[in-house]
Amino acid sequence: MRPVCLSCRRPEATCYCARLPRLETRTRVVFLQHPRERRVAIGTARMAHLSLPNSELHLGVDFSGHARLEALAADPRRVAVLFPGEGAMTLEQAAAHPPEALIVVDGTWPLAKKVVKANPLLARLPRIGFTPRRPSNYRIRAEPAEHCVSTIEAVVEVLGALEGGDPTRFDAMLRPFEFMVDTQLDNQARRDDPPRRRIYKSPWRPPLELRSLAEELPRLVLLYAEANAHPAEEGIPPELVHLVACRPSTGERFEAILAPRQPLARSTPLHTELPEETLRAGEQREAALARFEAFLQPESVLAVWTTYALDLLWRDGVTRRGAMNIRLATARALKGKAGGVEQAVPVLGAELPALWAPGRAGRRIQALEAVVRELVQRGQAERPGQATSSPAQAPARS
Repeated sequence: MRPVCLSCRRPEATCYCARLPRLETRTRVVFLQHPRERRVAIGTARMAHLSLPNSELHLGVDFSGHARLEALAADPRRVAVLFPGEGAMTLEQAAAHPPEALIVVDGTWPLAKKVVKANPLLARLPRIGFTPRRPSNYRIRAEPAEHCVSTIEAVVEVLGALEGGDPTRFDAMLRPFEFMVDTQLDNQARRDDPPRRRIYKSPWRPPLELRSLAEELPRLVLLYAEANAHPAEEGIPPELVHLVACRPSTGERFEAILAPRQPLARSTPLHTELPEETLRAGEQREAALARFEAFLQPESVLAVWTTYALDLLWRDGVTRRGAMNIRLATARALKGKAGGVEQAVPVLGAELPALWAPGRAGRRIQALEAVVRELVQRGQAERPGQATSSPAQAPARS
């Protein structure tokens, strides 16, 4: 029997304890772990718990009568559950009134839902949901959907928003996680014994993220945005100045250059690749955003490469709606890191449509459209490597 580390409960040869940081938090993090997840060697809740002195870990499914959980739930204004669902707060909303305690349900997606369902007490508490800012690095375990990440990745993301708004503050917690993933993949590559035999093998289907993208195609609106962004030390929040969008199912397109209300940052003409005079002569913000709202349909789902464009829109009061992270879907398709949207085009072998908008935003929306069309084709495939016809395109601009 292999010797096991008593702290991380991993074999000593793969112990990650030396890489664990100790990060103090204002937020009390309370992990509720499904018993099956405790037996999973590649689980991450314990790893996150060991990194956070101000945390606790409880094992179970039904927490009825659990004194600690009942004490936490006694004041819903002071606690929130990290679990997506209807009515869940965004990270921005949660950060405006951060909870004192964050309950994190740990388990596979079906197991986590069982824990929530088995505990009406959790259903009564406020929830927090979020769109990850980067693809999951959990390459040794398949996630059921693009918004799903490992427990430790989710905690890193949420604590970064709740505790001062620095999204990178807790990234050190990912060092042992990345070590564990790399070690597991390396061990798998070194194996020379036959793979474990599967009793049942289901018919091949495209990855769930790509099937979902193909199903959502009629509702998708692809989006890219540029900001008038000042250095952080100046304390001036970024504002939207160039907005481009397209509906890949019909080819309809939208563009607006918005006149800045704040002083124009020196770097803005450089990174937007638009002349200063073009930016200053832009459309009035209210009129441009009203045009954009009219371009959208009630059922539209926004598709972005990163959530930065969404943040700019929500800050300007655009009606919030569902969104898909194309970078995550691309990472799943590539089974690795996706990089930037323009770099993803040749890696996927996607075909660029005609360039229809100026500046960097024009190139980025062009690349995003190419990537989405390629992913949709893969999501519609009936067998590995099969090509399907491209979605219809009838270019129109607004």
